[in-house]
Amino acid sequence: MKDIQVILLSYSNSNALQQALTSLNLIINRVKEVVVIDIPDLLLKVADSFTTQVKIEYVKLNNNDLGSVLNNYIKELSCEYVLFLYDQDYLNSNITEIQLELNNEKQVMTYQSTIKNITIQRPFFVKTYFLKQNIFFQDNEVPFKEAILPSWLSLVDHYHLILENRGIISQYSKDASTSNIEKIKFIERYQLKIPNHIAQPSVAVMVSNYNMANYVGTAINSCFLQNSPPEKVLVVDDGSTDESYKILEKWIYHPRFKLLTKKNGGKARALNELLPYIETDFIVELDADDWLDPDAIFVIRDYLRSLADDVAVLYGNLRAWKQVNPGKVKYKGIRKGSQVFNKMELLSYTFPLGPRIYRTSSLKENKGFPIIDFEDGRMYEDVSILNHLLRENRLLYKDFTVYNVREHKFSITKKNPSNWSDFLKFLN
Repeated sequence: MKDIQVILLSYSNSNALQQALTSLNLIINRVKEVVVIDIPDLLLKVADSFTTQVKIEYVKLNNNDLGSVLNNYIKELSCEYVLFLYDQDYLNSNITEIQLELNNEKQVMTYQSTIKNITIQRPFFVKTYFLKQNIFFQDNEVPFKEAILPSWLSLVDHYHLILENRGIISQYSKDASTSNIEKIKFIERYQLKIPNHIAQPSVAVMVSNYNMANYVGTAINSCFLQNSPPEKVLVVDDGSTDESYKILEKWIYHPRFKLLTKKNGGKARALNELLPYIETDFIVELDADDWLDPDAIFVIRDYLRSLADDVAVLYGNLRAWKQVNPGKVKYKGIRKGSQVFNKMELLSYTFPLGPRIYRTSSLKENKGFPIIDFEDGRMYEDVSILNHLLRENRLLYKDFTVYNVREHKFSITKKNPSNWSDFLKFLN
């Protein structure tokens, strides 16, 4: 009975790919076809030289979008099950001791992958019709392609899951590079189970977008992949001329999403457009090219519960990534924050202070973000508002890291390297 479609994903090592193909002989009587997706061209010869009893197909990525390729391929399948193996994975002999079937309410069999004492779950054996009904995110909706399967799994109801813990998957080798370990740590947070609790204080997220079509989907989706979601996600598109609005309108029917559009006028003016719609106790500012950890709102709320009344802004550390190419980010390190007590310390801060979690009442009492004469109020709006809030309130640093900064060549600051000393002349 040929009822399994095998999908091998993102293999980067020729020996690992050959090991994976060889291991399929353990279940060859069930395998209808094998498809290999997202491998370097140099591995095609290795795969072509491999002889097997079933057909092997090779699929290249379109625009580096693994999620879309998977969705398009799966919707044409007619077999009952799909079996996923990823990068260094291969089947071991334990596979012959289990029944590869999913009965009753179970739709997904998962397995555990461990590296450096970090364990994540990955989907392994899935009913095809379930995959057709519950599609994967596109690559521009998650921070890196390694998160596509785990982010999908995080949305599957636990009643549909069964964990296969008999060690049926082995790995040819383990990528212990710093970047990969940080990605695995991020993916691990998708699995965190948050206990039922009162979602207080209330927290929303605000985003100003201008021509960040390549990245804004990741920013917004990171808000909705929270294990303790924000009350609202408020977004303003500041007169983008790219495909931004087409991407943002995907969420317009979500009950927690609000989208505004305006003529381009800079980030301060754009964020001020959102001010009347903020009804929560606190608001998190998220740049359109950055993203939040899956447990960010939970961690933030935990700190806010004990926040003193005179604190206008809570902030922490930043986790920095560099966009290497359209499909890959590289971990750069943690930008450790420090306590700012006065204007002098604010102006000498070596990187943007963040993440910035504003007390809504303080922000509204200040009438939002100041519009200063420098660059028509389009630059350094974060410093301007923090400088204003410091006059009557405190900024409070806590040692937590839930915010991811993306370094890329299209950032507004890099495209407009305005002189800092000139800005200071306009700062009251």
